[in-house]
Amino acid sequence: MGTITVSQLGKAYKHYPTRWSRLAEWLIPGSRPRHTMKWVLQDISFTVKAGEAVGIVGINGAGKSTLLKMITGTTQPTAGTVSVTGRVAAMLELGMGFHPDFTGRQNAIMAGQLLGYSVEEINRLMPEIEAFAEIGDYIDEPVRVYSSGMQMRLAFSVATAHRPDILIVDEALSVGDAYFQHKSFARIREYSKLGTTLLIVSHDKGAVQGICDRAVLLNAGRLAMEGEPEAVMDYYNAMLAERENETVRQEAAAGGKVKTISGTGEATIVDAVLQNAQGEPVEVVNVGQPVTIKVVAHINAPIPELVLGYMIKDRLGQPVFGTNTHHLKQQDEGVQAGETIVYKFHFAANLGVGTYSVAVALHASDTHVAKNYEWRDLAIVFNVVNIDKDGFVGVAWLPTTLECDR
Repeated sequence: MGTITVSQLGKAYKHYPTRWSRLAEWLIPGSRPRHTMKWVLQDISFTVKAGEAVGIVGINGAGKSTLLKMITGTTQPTAGTVSVTGRVAAMLELGMGFHPDFTGRQNAIMAGQLLGYSVEEINRLMPEIEAFAEIGDYIDEPVRVYSSGMQMRLAFSVATAHRPDILIVDEALSVGDAYFQHKSFARIREYSKLGTTLLIVSHDKGAVQGICDRAVLLNAGRLAMEGEPEAVMDYYNAMLAERENETVRQEAAAGGKVKTISGTGEATIVDAVLQNAQGEPVEVVNVGQPVTIKVVAHINAPIPELVLGYMIKDRLGQPVFGTNTHHLKQQDEGVQAGETIVYKFHFAANLGVGTYSVAVALHASDTHVAKNYEWRDLAIVFNVVNIDKDGFVGVAWLPTTLECDR
C-alpha cells in the first residue's frame, strides 16, 4: 500500500541580479554570495495515508506542480523531506518523456520501462493500452503528429495499465475531449476504491469534491488550508474573487461543516431561509414540493448594480442548480445605502432524496468574480424526502411517462 509523508518541505531557487553576478560567484574564490534565494514552497507538511485520495488546489503559481515534482523525485527539495512507499505512477506533464520522432507504441514501451515494467510485461499489456487509449492506427505513427488530447490518452493509458500503489495526476487530464475525461476519472475512481492512494492537482471543483477524501490548498508557496474538500474548495473559490478590502472567513456550521463567508461588505446578507408554500421556514421538503428561497439583503454603501444569486449543492458540494437575478433579468441598479431588499425565488424542489445546501451571493455582473459584496456558503441546509412519488435514483426528479407498443 502506498503512503506519502511530506515534512517541512521547501524549494528555493538562486536569483542573481545580473548574469555577471552568477559568473563572479563561480570564478572568484571566497567571494560573498551574490544571489538571493527565491522560495517557491516553504514549510509544507501533510500526510497521505494508504488508500486515501487527496486533492491539491491553488491558483497558478502557488507551487502545486513543484510540490508534485519533489514528491515524485524529479526535483530535489531545498529543505525538508519526502517519504513515499509503494509503486508510483505519475502524470506530471502532458507527454512527459515522449520522443516526438518515435511512434506511440515505442514511446509506450519506453514510458512503461520508466514506470518499472519489463519489455515483456509492456508487450503483454499493449492490447489493453491500445484499447483504452482509443487512438487507432495512430499508435504506430510518430508522436509529433499527435494532438495534445491523443498524447494525454496514451500517457494516461500507460500510467494506469497496472493499478499502482500511488497515482499522481497533474492538470494533464484537463486536456482533451469530455468523453475521455469521464473515462479517465472512472478508472481513477475504480483504482481508488481498490486501495490506490491518489494525489491529484486540479482546478475542477467537481473532480476534487467527487473523488477526494481531503484537499490541500496552497497559496503563495505555503499551505493555506487542509481539510474536507467542500470547505477547502469554498475557501479557494472565495480567494479567486478576492479583491482589495475583501475579507474571507470561515465559521462552524450545523453538523460540523465549515462555511465560508467572503466579500467587500458594500452589501450583506441579513437572513436566508427556505420556506414552504405557506411562507413557513422548513428544513425537510418532499420531492417536487413548491418552496421559496427567501434572502434579505442590507445595503451598506451605494452600489451601481446589485445581483443576488443562489446555488443548490448536494452533500458532496457538487453544484445541482444555480441562477441569479442577472440571468433572470431582474438585477437592481442604483441601489442606495440604508436600503433593505427582500428576494424570493420560487420553484419546485424537483430533487432526489438527500441532504442539500444553498450558497447565496451578492455581487455585480453575472458572477461573483467581477465584484463580490458577500458570498455565503451553507447559508441554508435542508433535506429532501420522498413521501408520495414513485421510486427513482439521482439528484433530480424528472416526472416521466411511458409508452410501450407491442
